[in-house]
Amino acid sequence: MSSAMRSKGVTMSNGTGRLYKRGNTWWLDYGHRGKRYRESSGSHRKKDARALLKERMGEMGKGQFVGPLEERLTLRELLQLVVEDYEDSARKTLPNLRTAIKHLEAHFGADTPAIDITSTRIKGYVRARRDGYAAGTIRRHLAVLNRAYNLATDGDRPSLSHRPRVPTVHVDNTRENFLSMSDVDAICTEIGPDLAPAVLFAACTGWRKQETLGLRWAYVDLEAGWLRLEGSRSKNGQGREFPFHLFPELAEVIHEQRARTDRIERERGMVVPWVFHRDGEPIRSMYTAWLGACKRAGVPEAWFHDLRRCAVRSLERAGVPRSDAMKLTGHKTESIYNRYSISDSVRLEEAVEKLARYHGTRKPSAGRQVVPLRAGNGTKTAQLSG
Repeated sequence: MSSAMRSKGVTMSNGTGRLYKRGNTWWLDYGHRGKRYRESSGSHRKKDARALLKERMGEMGKGQFVGPLEERLTLRELLQLVVEDYEDSARKTLPNLRTAIKHLEAHFGADTPAIDITSTRIKGYVRARRDGYAAGTIRRHLAVLNRAYNLATDGDRPSLSHRPRVPTVHVDNTRENFLSMSDVDAICTEIGPDLAPAVLFAACTGWRKQETLGLRWAYVDLEAGWLRLEGSRSKNGQGREFPFHLFPELAEVIHEQRARTDRIERERGMVVPWVFHRDGEPIRSMYTAWLGACKRAGVPEAWFHDLRRCAVRSLERAGVPRSDAMKLTGHKTESIYNRYSISDSVRLEEAVEKLARYHGTRKPSAGRQVVPLRAGNGTKTAQLSG
């Protein structure tokens, strides 16, 4: 035997694949759909290599073949598929995704093979996170993991042949708190002149916090009295308009902010593009100020997002058709809008008053009286008879 043949080792044909040696380790050489694969058996025994080759042939026959990449794919590489998916679709929640990935890699290990993360281990992740994290947060993290496995098993070129079952986490986070306009006034009094206009604006329009704080003068038509929000700046990607000139209280907020902004621009020789700002600088966070103001106003558990709920309730009380109200507030589906439309004692009293007025206009039927009705057991019960 020549030295060249000895260096390649002994080659053994086996159907559509073959076995050969590199040093003391047996390797597989096989083809699938026009592509050549060389894979180490990890064993010095030809018997083990033959069994692995037979397994690969079986996967090809069943249409389940993925290849040796499956065994090398790490959790980090698996989660990177989701990052790329978010980037390709220009998702706005990429920062939240990276936070979820950080938690998943910290628990399972970034270099852990993806095939080693079983349903049992994922359930362990849920149990470990329940002490310090809300159910909604855990569910979002699991959704990322689930998406990663979907991408790895269902794509044009899958890198995994199977996936673990990702458990579901029940979340009941429907918030039932709401703020009255008197609560809003109290918060505005306590939160200070820089932030009060933004709070009142959100309570009147129902716009989200980032939509409110990110509003720029370029999208305010003072002469016509209209606000415009671009789809790129809204949470659901849909733009909207709001005719504030028909809402005196809201119009006053906008015009006062314009006058305040003009004064700062003259004094500092600068352009202030934001409608709501701190002395000309953008409002990047108001968390601490909000907590303190709510505590002093007597509503310590209030969230800024409750202002959105406040606006929806006002729209409902005003009798605004739901389809129009959703366009003003930016709710995409009626099911989500309904979560914000919460019944309160005042609305229930108004409903009963309407019911009473309706019954008050009815005339009782002539001759209506209460007559006894003999039941089968001999007892008498009352019955209305007209």
